[in-house]
Amino acid sequence: MSRSIRHHPKTPVGGQAPSSSSGVRFTGKNVFVTGAGSGFGRRTAERFAAEGAANLYLVDRRPDRLEAVAPVIAELGANPVPICVDLGETAGCQDAIEQALAVDSRLDVLISNAAAWVQVPFIEMSDDDWRRVMSVNLDAYFTLSQRAAQAMKETGGGVILFTSSISALGHGRNFTAYCVAKAAIISLAKAIAVELAPWNIRANCVSPGPADTQQSVDIAGAELMDKWRAEGFPVVPMNRLAAVDDIASAFLYLASDDARYVSGVNLVVDGAYTAQVYDLPKS
Repeated sequence: MSRSIRHHPKTPVGGQAPSSSSGVRFTGKNVFVTGAGSGFGRRTAERFAAEGAANLYLVDRRPDRLEAVAPVIAELGANPVPICVDLGETAGCQDAIEQALAVDSRLDVLISNAAAWVQVPFIEMSDDDWRRVMSVNLDAYFTLSQRAAQAMKETGGGVILFTSSISALGHGRNFTAYCVAKAAIISLAKAIAVELAPWNIRANCVSPGPADTQQSVDIAGAELMDKWRAEGFPVVPMNRLAAVDDIASAFLYLASDDARYVSGVNLVVDGAYTAQVYDLPKS
C-alpha cells in the first residue's frame, strides 16, 4: 500500500527558524500518528500530508479504517504506511515504532492520539477496566514517546505531541480512568520536554474540549450529536463542538518551526469552555 520510500536531509524540526520561502511547513518530514483511522488522528494525518510530509505512519487497531485513510493520504502527496497494532500491549507499541523506522531511520514528529475509555462509576470499576484504559491512554504514550525519542536523539531532534483532554483538568462522572490517564500524560509531556531539550526534542499536549468525533458519537449517541450539530452546543461559550480541523490545526502549529520555542505546554482547544466558571441563575 506504500509507495517508494523518500529520504530527506537531516534538518531539525524543533530548533530551526521558520522559512518564509514556502507555505508548506513539513516538506520531507516523517510523521507518526496513532488513532489515524478516524477523528482527530485521521484529520491531522491528512493535514500533514497536504503540507508536504514524506512518510505518514498511520497507526490504528482497525484495518478497515487504515484501508480507508491510506488512499486519501496518497492522493494528498505523502507516502502512507499503514500499521495495524494493538497499542494496549507494549509489544504492539514497540512493533509500530520498529515498522516506521524500517522505512526511514529518521522520525520527525510523533503524535500519540489513540484513546480508550470505559463509562462506569468509580466504585464499580473493575481492575481490568482500569488497566485497559491506562494501557492505551498512558502506558502506550510512554512506550511510543520513549522509543521515538531514542531515534530522534540520533538524528538531530524532533517533536512529540500527545492528545490529552480538558478531562485532565477536572472530572467527568463515570470516566475516572480516562480523566486520570489524560492528566498523567500532561505530566509526561512536561518530563519529556525538560529531559530531552538538550537533544532538540520538544514535547507538548493538545487538550480538546467537547468535539464532533466518532468517539463522541459512541458516548452520546447519533441522535444527540445530530441535535448538537444542528442547534449548537450551549455548554460551550462558542456554542459548538470542536471540529476535527480545530484540533489538527493545533497539532500542526505545535509540530512546526513556528513553535520552535514552545515545549512542555498543554494547549487547551475548547471554545472557552474551561475559562467559564458559572452564570448567575435567572431565578
